[in-house]
Amino acid sequence: MLEYLRIRDLALIEDMELEFASGLNVLTGETGAGKSFILKAIGFLTGDRLTTDLVRPGKEKAVAEASFALRDGAELILRRELSAETGRSRIFANDKLISQDAVRDLRPSLILHTSQHGQQQLLQPSFQAAVLDDFMNKPELLAERDACLASLRALAARREQLDARAASLAEKREILEFQQQEIEKVNPKPGEEEALEAEREEAKNAERVREGVEEALSLLRGDGDGPSLLDGLARLGKALAALARTDESFSPDLESLRELYTGLSDLDGRLRRMGTHTGSSADTERIEARLFALAQLKRKLRRSLEEILSLREAIAENISFLDSCELDRKQLTREESALCDTLGAVLARLNPAREAAAVELAAALEEELRHLGFSEHVRVEFAFSPAPLHPGREDCAELRARILWRPNPGQAPQPLDKIASGGELSRFLLALVSLMSQRSAEQPTLIFDEVDSGVGGLTLGRVADRLAQLAARRQLLLITHWPQLAAKAGRHFQVRKEVRGNDTFTLCTRLDEPGRRAELVRMAGGGEMGDALARELMG
Repeated sequence: MLEYLRIRDLALIEDMELEFASGLNVLTGETGAGKSFILKAIGFLTGDRLTTDLVRPGKEKAVAEASFALRDGAELILRRELSAETGRSRIFANDKLISQDAVRDLRPSLILHTSQHGQQQLLQPSFQAAVLDDFMNKPELLAERDACLASLRALAARREQLDARAASLAEKREILEFQQQEIEKVNPKPGEEEALEAEREEAKNAERVREGVEEALSLLRGDGDGPSLLDGLARLGKALAALARTDESFSPDLESLRELYTGLSDLDGRLRRMGTHTGSSADTERIEARLFALAQLKRKLRRSLEEILSLREAIAENISFLDSCELDRKQLTREESALCDTLGAVLARLNPAREAAAVELAAALEEELRHLGFSEHVRVEFAFSPAPLHPGREDCAELRARILWRPNPGQAPQPLDKIASGGELSRFLLALVSLMSQRSAEQPTLIFDEVDSGVGGLTLGRVADRLAQLAARRQLLLITHWPQLAAKAGRHFQVRKEVRGNDTFTLCTRLDEPGRRAELVRMAGGGEMGDALARELMG
């Protein structure tokens, strides 16, 4: 139950406090006085959005606060602030910051707001179907249906992705296979290009060594056209040996020459052995040929070798995907069939439950409507039409409900939007809310915003009596322009405008008995007739 409401700096409201009672609380006042701002504040507190132009000019923020008495005896205090500068809002529950989603989750247990907008909702088949499902009170069946539909949507998305990818790749298959063949011809290996570059550098070094060995051996042994260095040293040695026999001073020279000859002979042997181990031209040709093949592949595919290796894997994966597509489609079809079987089984329970609930709800609505001034012959029924939930599966058709009614005998049942007047819709909505509130486990405050629109004459008395009966069980907030309804209030508030200087203010006053009488006289048109009606209504 909403016990207390305070509004500060919202539109024309500077600072307003209202204390509501259980039962029927009525807000009255001239059109444009600002009654809707009070409802906007309640909606804002429970999750609705407000724009910054509703912050009172010159103020930093608008604030709405409310105290709710909960069913378990606990108290919930909500406060919400709207910044004029940023447009952002903050919501507090018992002084703890909470999210907008959290307060919206609380809303069904706090308030149920019906208005002329609710009449328009009532005309929508989707809303009518939701009302029946709510009355049916089998959330587990609806949850199972929703789970099946969600799974079918997910499966359809997977199939769509599969088909889209398959169609895209099918167009490119020839190119993919050509690229695959070109890559397989060369068959590059990871890191191969770097390894070949290193080998080529080694081969170049080996070639330089081989050329140096050949040149050194040519100098040592000669090139065949003249005497070699070793032969010359040998002849020089013989000459020095002959001299040393005659003159011993040449003996050290002879010894040095012999050491040099021995060293050069060792060098000759080492150079010959090295020449047998240097790389051959065949190795160089092999390396160059392989690097050329890799370079051609890179030019042809316009990718680096690393990218080509990745491309090979991607091509293999894509071609494998194309080859397995049909198997994947068959698997999806099997999953789809199983889900449809499950959905069909759920609908086999849901559809009869809806039909049974429709009979019960129609009878209950007829009873409520009779209490609101309709003929005892008023009839309400639900027309069902099958709505396929999955193509090709007749067992996956859901029965969708639409309200038909016959307010007077001799008429064929028609949809509400075809024959219902504004006043009839108001009473129909009141009947529906009254009925649903009796069945609800929650006990939210019921807010009726001009639910009496289009209602007049003797019917007003019926509506007033029904609201009073409903208020005996639930807290009601009612905005009305009719004295017949306002007279039923346990607590009556008058909303009015007041101009002070250049500023306009919306004020709300709780009326005492004289104030109530004066307001009822005003609502009844004033004068002697208004005064007479007010006296009659107040007893």
